[in-house]
Amino acid sequence: MKQTMWVIRSEDTADNEAIETLQAEAFGPGRFARTAFRVRENVPHRADLSFVGLSGECVAGSIRLTPIRVGEDDALLLGPLTVSPEFKNRGLGKALMRTAMEAAAAAGDTVVLLVGDAPYYSPFGFQQVPPGRITLPGPVDPARLLVALLNDGDMPSGAVHGGAPTDASTPV
Repeated sequence: MKQTMWVIRSEDTADNEAIETLQAEAFGPGRFARTAFRVRENVPHRADLSFVGLSGECVAGSIRLTPIRVGEDDALLLGPLTVSPEFKNRGLGKALMRTAMEAAAAAGDTVVLLVGDAPYYSPFGFQQVPPGRITLPGPVDPARLLVALLNDGDMPSGAVHGGAPTDASTPV
């Protein structure tokens, strides 16, 4: 049976172990060396912009948005977006993306950055960052550096680093 309906809810602390398991399955032990993971290191993701997708009581997928700075501008780093292998290709990743992007727009955020595949993320408003406009503190394929501008946000420029948590940036 192919499930097409998901329960999507805000992430809470009880989900941490399941989310860590999903991330380990999806990205393996080398994930901590990846540039995007390093940017998120020691910066709490935003509780108001982090969600899980459930199949029954099982956490089948998750998405997080973390505050960052691009130059002097506040922004969000999307990810990781993870879906359990047993639930892939059933629409959960897209449902999580829609939920997170709508929540970020509703919260008044203006820039969401990610490292990912343009064909997957472009339907959510992501476009390739112009070459050299945004730099990360490690290697990234420039074709995979994507940005979505929300609420009439302007394209930022500069170096990316983890942002100082704001009131909405509390760990869950």
